[in-house]
Amino acid sequence: MNFRAVRAIYLFEMARTWRTLLQSIVSPVVSTSLYFVVFGAAIGSRIAEVGGVSYGTFIVPGLVMLSVLTQSIANASFGIYFPKFVGTIYELLSAPVSYFEIVLGYVGAAATKSIILGLIILATAALFVPLHIMHPWWMLTFLVLTAVTFSLFGFIIGIWADGFEKLQMIPMLIVTPLTFLGGSFYSIDMLPPSWRTVSLFNPVVYLISGFRWSFHEIADVSVGLSFGMTLGFLAVCMVAVWWIFKTGYRLKN
Repeated sequence: MNFRAVRAIYLFEMARTWRTLLQSIVSPVVSTSLYFVVFGAAIGSRIAEVGGVSYGTFIVPGLVMLSVLTQSIANASFGIYFPKFVGTIYELLSAPVSYFEIVLGYVGAAATKSIILGLIILATAALFVPLHIMHPWWMLTFLVLTAVTFSLFGFIIGIWADGFEKLQMIPMLIVTPLTFLGGSFYSIDMLPPSWRTVSLFNPVVYLISGFRWSFHEIADVSVGLSFGMTLGFLAVCMVAVWWIFKTGYRLKN
């Protein structure tokens, strides 16, 4: 393992975060705070409790997941796409660095940024609503697994994209709607039976459900199923990244 190479890639990507602090950290936190104000005031005044928890407190895990998912994809996809765009990817591929070390550096940095952002949003949420985490270790487990999984997914998007439009297409047209429809602001138990069945085909439901359970012991599906689905998506992303480097897809041509 070339730890010096991994460290160089990791620190380079983390340095980009500190250079763009307003965009990387401040903007997502402000946007999430607006969600608290708008949904907490407008909808929270009409919905007293969900599963015995006040509505403002209930939406905290969903808002954290919303930010972690989107930022993980954005950080990882841009991190690997920009070297492709400027042509420095070939220097990286010809260096004495294994594919695993490249992925570890880029994905590790993207996941770290998302985890830091998630924790900052949690601290911000505590200013708006009373916050209690019943299973902190499970909360951290779901947070880290989700950040790593969607950083890998973003890494795949960054390699697949051949323009800035494609870089934004999947996050904007697929991931964000799935997140909003995945129970970020409501429990799928509140839906009619037919729509609840449809929602179970949304993978984001399992991520948010498991994460919410770690806070309030409220879940739309069992925590074991949520954990298994998260690991399954992680495995799919790892296989996809392995195939990309094995075949040189969108890298060597």
